[in-house]
Amino acid sequence: MEQNFNLYHIFYTVAKCRNISGAARELFISQPAISKAIARLEQNLGSTLFLRSSRGVKLTEAGELLYSQVERAFLAIAQGEKQLLQMQKLGVGHLSLGASATLCKYVLLPILQPFVRQNPHIQISISCQSSYETIEALEKGSIDIGLIGGPDSLRHAPSEGSSSPMDRLSFLPAMEIQDIFVTTRSYLDHLKERIPADTHLSSRTVIAESTLMLLNKENMTRQYVDRYLSQENLSASRMIEVTSMDLLIEFAKIDLGIACVIRDFVREELSSGKLVQLKMPVSIPRRQIGFAWARSGAIPEPARKFLSFFEAWEGRTP
Repeated sequence: MEQNFNLYHIFYTVAKCRNISGAARELFISQPAISKAIARLEQNLGSTLFLRSSRGVKLTEAGELLYSQVERAFLAIAQGEKQLLQMQKLGVGHLSLGASATLCKYVLLPILQPFVRQNPHIQISISCQSSYETIEALEKGSIDIGLIGGPDSLRHAPSEGSSSPMDRLSFLPAMEIQDIFVTTRSYLDHLKERIPADTHLSSRTVIAESTLMLLNKENMTRQYVDRYLSQENLSASRMIEVTSMDLLIEFAKIDLGIACVIRDFVREELSSGKLVQLKMPVSIPRRQIGFAWARSGAIPEPARKFLSFFEAWEGRTP
């Protein structure tokens, strides 16, 4: 195929120049080499392509037919090269990301805003889904980068055999997070009224007598918190499960119960006093969240740009 391409390239150049000497100068090869290539192409096709004269060469009817198709092909190649150079110059590309709705809102969006400003020609698609679905998408290659919990969060995650999903992923830590229990001051005051006066009001008692609000059981954060509750032998008399941390925060703010949320996502509410943190004898262990990508295969250039941007981003948590 490469040899045939060279023959067609020589044919196309001779047809444009209308003489062999001009084609030789343009292609930087000798006139005899061009004549040989044309003769070989004519032999391969079983057709005479040029009529030669002292003035140069002229396409035959067969040559005109072939030239019309070859010209279209070489113009398409030239246009493709032009578009590719333009893409490289502008940094055009596509980046596909995956994250849970909570991580998308509180972690991904603040990063995307300056990244898009710096790379306006990269098209971005975002799949809002659970972290487990994000991991599956990474392994299937349907997304480039996923924002997920780190190895500690995946310690007991479903996986094939005994291997962890993280064994097949590269991971760049983004920030360390702390899960905490929050509620309102008024909820705690009302709870005290319901608890017998001689009962020691410890955090364990408060959890046991309260309505505990958690994410649903399919959520990675919920499974991480469940392990903590089991290890500390903590349980509540009532439980509300929701699909969004935003709902947990809003439910806690209207005195519906005690919610387990991520501290960084309620800093404003804690600072203003709308919510208060329930102090526990043993805190939920801190954990990492970060960007993951499949170890197999090359990283697309837009994904590489995003990871490099994040590593240098001023807003990154040390």
